[in-house]
Amino acid sequence: MKLIVGLGNPGPEYEKTRHNAGFMTIDKIAEKLGIKLDEKKFNGVYYRDKDICVAKPLTYMNKSGDFVRAIKDYYNIPIDDILIIYDDMDLPLGKATIKQKGSAGGHNGMKDIINKLGTEEIKRVKIGIGRGENVIDFVLGKFSYNDLKIIEQVIDVSSDAVISYISNDIRFVMNKYSGKL
Repeated sequence: MKLIVGLGNPGPEYEKTRHNAGFMTIDKIAEKLGIKLDEKKFNGVYYRDKDICVAKPLTYMNKSGDFVRAIKDYYNIPIDDILIIYDDMDLPLGKATIKQKGSAGGHNGMKDIINKLGTEEIKRVKIGIGRGENVIDFVLGKFSYNDLKIIEQVIDVSSDAVISYISNDIRFVMNKYSGKL
């Protein structure tokens, strides 16, 4: 079973904020697959069948590792089958990238997941949000109308890549979507 987790902050005040690009991507995946994240456990929501678990932690960003660790352990999911989706300020708005491993790069949610799982060998899709002057205000700020249109296009293609990952190796997905994200 593959575990696909999108990172974000819970609550309506954080909807459509830059830091919730992971949640927005999970919502697009659920829409395309016709599934609902209606199981609640481990302080998160998810959908699960025999092949996939699509999830969103309902903790705040810097506690995302607790949820990922709990669901991974409960369903005995190997680290090699985990994919995390999150926002990245080091990527320009309109870009995304797929990586097989790496550091947290200053992202507190990914940092907590790496700490709780004890490895940087975690697959991820990073959604570019660009960079603002005040980091906290920027990531917790909502997208402008024009930026929202751009991010929705990136999320659409990124969700296709993640859906492709469900039944394919990550290297296949990286090759297929190279230059499209």
